Amino acid sequence: MSTTADPARALLDLRRQGRLAAEYPGVRALLAEADAAATAHAGRILAGLDPEEVLAAHPGTATLTVAVLGHGTVGPLIAPLTGELARHGLLLRPHQGTFDSWVFDLSDPGSPLYAADPDLVLCLLDPAVVFDEVPLPWRPEDVARVADAKIELIGRLAERFAATARGVLVLNTLPLPRRWTHQLVDHQSRARLGAIWREANARLLRLAEENASVVVLDLDPLLAEGVPAADPRLDVYAKAHLSDQLLAAYAREAGHLGRHLAGLTRKVLVLDLDQTVWGGILGDDGPEGIEAAGSPRGEAFRAFQRAVKQLGSQGVLLAAASKNDREPVLSVLRDHPDMTLREEDFVRVTADWRPKPAGITGLAEALNLGTSGFVFVDDSAYERGLVRRELPEVAVVAVDEEPALHLERLLADGWFDVRRLTGEDRARTELYRGEAARSDFLQGFDSLADYLNELEVRVRLRPLAAEELPRVSQLTLRTNQFNLTTRRLQPAEVAAFAGAEGSGVLTVRSADRFGDNGLVGAVFLAREGETLRIDNFLLSCRVFSRGIEQAVLSAVLGLAAGTGLREVTGHYRPSPRNGTVKDLFPRYGFAPVDGSAPPDGALAFRHDLGTELTPPGHLRLDAELAGLLEGTPA
Repeated sequence: MSTTADPARALLDLRRQGRLAAEYPGVRALLAEADAAATAHAGRILAGLDPEEVLAAHPGTATLTVAVLGHGTVGPLIAPLTGELARHGLLLRPHQGTFDSWVFDLSDPGSPLYAADPDLVLCLLDPAVVFDEVPLPWRPEDVARVADAKIELIGRLAERFAATARGVLVLNTLPLPRRWTHQLVDHQSRARLGAIWREANARLLRLAEENASVVVLDLDPLLAEGVPAADPRLDVYAKAHLSDQLLAAYAREAGHLGRHLAGLTRKVLVLDLDQTVWGGILGDDGPEGIEAAGSPRGEAFRAFQRAVKQLGSQGVLLAAASKNDREPVLSVLRDHPDMTLREEDFVRVTADWRPKPAGITGLAEALNLGTSGFVFVDDSAYERGLVRRELPEVAVVAVDEEPALHLERLLADGWFDVRRLTGEDRARTELYRGEAARSDFLQGFDSLADYLNELEVRVRLRPLAAEELPRVSQLTLRTNQFNLTTRRLQPAEVAAFAGAEGSGVLTVRSADRFGDNGLVGAVFLAREGETLRIDNFLLSCRVFSRGIEQAVLSAVLGLAAGTGLREVTGHYRPSPRNGTVKDLFPRYGFAPVDGSAPPDGALAFRHDLGTELTPPGHLRLDAELAGLLEGTPA
């Protein structure tokens, strides 16, 4: 599928030709740079597709089941949501609640909502949720009373959802249109209404802190950019209480969340330097001629650098890929008085004259990461086009000669959005800087065995602790290469698995001569009679190829043998990105189980415990597994 300035026209042509389902994987590239309005337009065409037709043509397509419900008419959200998920290579399976059924749907465990088993539930809240129940005439105190009752109700519904469903409930703050404030003629009452409304929204936002199954989208930043809250005609005639423009912007935010739940969150931000991080060309203008503060353009670059540094402080890995000589670049990053970003902010600085795709690939190899987790920012259309052609899995952000827009364009797609940060996130830059040091260290050895013997790897295995729940959930959401089943679990689902009778979650931590790697893996185990089942095994790509997987499996097999079990079983479910572990079980003595593949295409393996698996000799294993399978809640 070729790209075009008019994605909707291209999609219409494909639909007329009957090729839309067959060409669905190409939609992602077609919509890559489309704004919210263009994506919503494209979504109206894509919404007519039968998901089963797409899956028949492309069985590996990632799907999300999303339920949409609310107080008013919610159907107009389906098209922009379809388009936004398609931008990220995802396929929407929608479930639409009936008009004003949201309270019933969320409160009744037997409702069609719960029967749909959604990954995401988008509960659209609007001003009418409150104002439909205030008396006439009304005063701000009447609004306060109704709003207070509604927030209490929403909190109870969120608790019921968390106790009933496995997915994520998405709420939103309530806009306050002028049509309501200006029915009050005195400014004092308007101010009182504004305070009441903001207090209600603050309570909504805090629900996400109180309930791990809830995400609350704050609509104020979208409204602040000029998006209208409502269309007066649709509001009255169709009971569509939020404007199409606001729904399109909302869908973009929900799409970012859906991308995260599907395990597609990006990890690395790769920056060009000249005319991207600073103004000017270092090789031509010299250090004294580049702009990073002081002048109007310099201040624009400074604002961009500050935002990049802020992202880096939250676990986004920063790297540079510049066509420059290395020493002048490092000198600027170390010593230039106007520079906000410094050498220590980057996990890797690549400055040479290779094509940018080669630089990005080299970064990926040094960090032991797949390029599908990379975002690349460059002001050169040529370089961006080259990366798109050679590395289509890399997300490309276009910036140009207007540096004041760099920041907006970088943040527009929420590439690094996660539900919540963990301690590992905040330490990630230091952890991966150590990974780059390990890569450099490897170059000094003639063999991998010699390298591993000098690396001093230490592995620590323990039953899951309560404070580790967010990190283990994050591993299921973000780990793609070493992920045997690619099951994505929210914290509540991890806790439920760990707390079930006969089940347990084993956490994996590692360290070596370069430092502590933190919590890098998890194994989900369940006892069934005389069998111990490995429900899933995940390991961060940071610690591949160090024998850790062998050490973990040796401990699991030892646990089974020590408790008198007969066998250990496991499954591998192929995905587009986990081919790394397709032979994991056979490599360590598991035999395939013929004819027992489940409907989802997983391959079954079995170890009869007849042979012992020992940890590799180059590492030290510290395993304390007592109580792992007792089902004690984390």
